[in-house]
Amino acid sequence: MAVPFPAAWHSARRHGRHRPGLVEISEPNVPFLNWKQVAMSTETSGSAKGSRVRVPRGLRRREEIAAVAERVFLKNGFSDTTMKMVAVEAGASTETLYRHFGAKDDLFIQVVNNRTQELRHRIDTDLESTKRLPDVLRAVGMNLYTAMIMPEMSALARIIVAEVQRNPALGESFYAMAPGRTLHKLTAYLNEAKERNEFRGEDPEVAANMFIGLIIGKVVPLRLFIPHQDEFSRAHMETHVSEAVRIFLNVYYAAA
Repeated sequence: MAVPFPAAWHSARRHGRHRPGLVEISEPNVPFLNWKQVAMSTETSGSAKGSRVRVPRGLRRREEIAAVAERVFLKNGFSDTTMKMVAVEAGASTETLYRHFGAKDDLFIQVVNNRTQELRHRIDTDLESTKRLPDVLRAVGMNLYTAMIMPEMSALARIIVAEVQRNPALGESFYAMAPGRTLHKLTAYLNEAKERNEFRGEDPEVAANMFIGLIIGKVVPLRLFIPHQDEFSRAHMETHVSEAVRIFLNVYYAAA
């Protein structure tokens, strides 16, 4: 299954800007810098005890700019944010900004990547677990629900919804990084569960889509359209996720 994804890492060298292309959603990693991996792979200084990780200066500056840019985008929206505004807030020149990010689209997509990175990591960890299907689904459900009620995540989603008609690449990028990727990963997991006779559904992708809907079908429109809605206590989340998992298992779980 191919989904749209901005092919910046291929075309930027040729054209300086990018247009969205098509890649397989099964690509193992989103093609943007993972700062935790960068830090772990860079040279350390001093002794092992108390040593500090040395992050390359250019990468560190890029990360700092992206963090500032998120605040500017969340305050002003996409259309009303300019690269100059971000540069001023970040204490950088516009030349530096364009050296790190070829265009405002590229900067915003990096912001989305950074914001969704933790969710991707948590979902991957959940689905790589050797626990039984019910426990894995509860973990995935809690992480999905938690991510969707984060103010920054829902605010970015509202910006994307407002801009997607004029700039489809923003929506395509967000879909590939978050909901589309989660659907693909969960589908693959249910396929494996079917092979070990733990899942009895005919179509794992349909089942994965239904599960995601059970988990976030209510919370997404609430956070998009009533952002100040406040009924998301830990107890509420656990009750909602437990009920969603129970309904899903009643249909699909081939208990041993």
